[in-house]
Amino acid sequence: MGQYQPGQLKRYNSDTIARYYRYRPWLVWGRLLKISWSFAVFVFSLKWDEWQNRVEQNREKRATQLRELLTKLGPTFIKVGQALSTRPDLIRKDFLDELIKLQDQLPPFDNAIAYHIIETELDRSISEVFSELSPHPVAAASLGQVYKGRLFSGEEVAVKVQRPNLRPVLTLDLYLMRWAAAWLSPWLPLNLGHDLTLIVDEFGIKLFEEIDYLNEGRNAERFANNFRNDPQVKVPCIYWRFTSGRVLTLEWINGFKLTDTKRIQEVGLDPEAIIRIGVTSGLQQLLEYGFFHADPHPGNLFAMPDGRMAYIDFGMMDQLEETTKETLVDAVVHLVNQDYTDLAADFVNLGFLTPDTNIAPIVPALEAVLGNAIGKNVGDFNFKTVTDQFSELMYEYPFRVPAKFALIIRSLVTQEGIALSLNPDFKIVEVSHPYVARRLLTGESPELRRRLLNILFKDGKFQWQRLENLIAIARTDSNFDVLPTAQMGLQYLLSDEGKFLRRKLVLALTEDDRLHTEEVQRLWSLVKDDLQPNRLFNVAIALLTDLSREGVAAILPKSTNLEFFSDPKSTNKN
Repeated sequence: MGQYQPGQLKRYNSDTIARYYRYRPWLVWGRLLKISWSFAVFVFSLKWDEWQNRVEQNREKRATQLRELLTKLGPTFIKVGQALSTRPDLIRKDFLDELIKLQDQLPPFDNAIAYHIIETELDRSISEVFSELSPHPVAAASLGQVYKGRLFSGEEVAVKVQRPNLRPVLTLDLYLMRWAAAWLSPWLPLNLGHDLTLIVDEFGIKLFEEIDYLNEGRNAERFANNFRNDPQVKVPCIYWRFTSGRVLTLEWINGFKLTDTKRIQEVGLDPEAIIRIGVTSGLQQLLEYGFFHADPHPGNLFAMPDGRMAYIDFGMMDQLEETTKETLVDAVVHLVNQDYTDLAADFVNLGFLTPDTNIAPIVPALEAVLGNAIGKNVGDFNFKTVTDQFSELMYEYPFRVPAKFALIIRSLVTQEGIALSLNPDFKIVEVSHPYVARRLLTGESPELRRRLLNILFKDGKFQWQRLENLIAIARTDSNFDVLPTAQMGLQYLLSDEGKFLRRKLVLALTEDDRLHTEEVQRLWSLVKDDLQPNRLFNVAIALLTDLSREGVAAILPKSTNLEFFSDPKSTNKN
């Protein structure tokens, strides 16, 4: 490792990178001076406009100047610009219009070099692999550029080629970012500076994974497998025969960028419906599969003419542990129900507060900040209002952002930014809360059933209003059907696992020395339209069949094969 060269490092390693540049200060200072000088000139230009009263006159000029500055500084800074380009609530419109060009309108590198990389990586000539290949790239991004081609078997493909000499540039920028993070940390409040270098390291790890196209191909196939039963989400196929570490050949996607509202409407699509697909699939990634797209900017998301939404570019992905997914579900529910004590405990479990933190003084602060952010209507909630309010808490209380959550937060704010660009009045909770409510009510895992019970019972008392709210919110999703949920609930109640719940429900119906008939009537009014007699009859027959089989199984010897009794073709072989 001591003889490492920047272009040879396959995985990000901050210690190895630091050892290399520690003995090459001329490289470090040269790059640092270039970065510092570039931003100093830009800031001076902004100030000069103020002094000369020419701010409005030079708006477009300064926006172009910022885009060109980030482009000249290279891939790392282009990534920063891409992230900012999805935040119309943070960046003024003239800057935003220019930064959006960083998504797929970057200057391409030399075509001859790209063709040479393809032939070298695939170990065959262009004419041997493709019957057609565009003479120029159709898109250029921060880490590579894309050509449109056709295989001899007829399939249209996108051919992604990595920029030359990428690793040396990335390693030096990451070294400088880490150095700056370490230098800034002591000057920041402990909670803000605590994980700053770890966040840079997390970014570095993901950036190195992103420039390994074999890894990207594996990510795409795993992502496609997660959404294999979702007719609204499209993931391109990978052509492994024509893929290597620096060349990726995948299915061509015909579609429009999610921010191209005009073209989306021209083909008869509803932008609001596309938003919902994007947000719902994002929630599925975080809360169901735990494997999520960490770079969902508009250049990587397309609306297809048939109404599907397509994901591309699977270089930057991350994985969540099962406990983290479950705690995130808890946090959403506790936030919406305004259970700030439980929410503070969620922050501890997620790592935003240390286990030894006294949460007692934090609970009223959370209530003051988040209660104001949510307001009387939960639909008023969005990440922008929360992050604005929450930044004050970061200075007053020992909150910190765990390195693992830097990418999650980036993914969430990026998705919300896309939605806001399509609909300035979009509220993410209007989509996310019905999704979470539906997941809790369908309870497909023991963990989710346990979480539902924790929500419905507080301090030993049944929370009738919460159940009503969950059902009402879940029913705002047109895909939600209350009957399977009712069937699952009855099966659970009648099972051995449901003994405890049966006792608690009996107590709930009679607690406070009264029958809760009014609450039951309100619940029935919510669900009666979905519970038609013929559907209820079919469910009852299915339940009785299951119970009969379970009863027979309970009294027969364990070695008895129940299929003998259910299959008329079975014969006794003894």
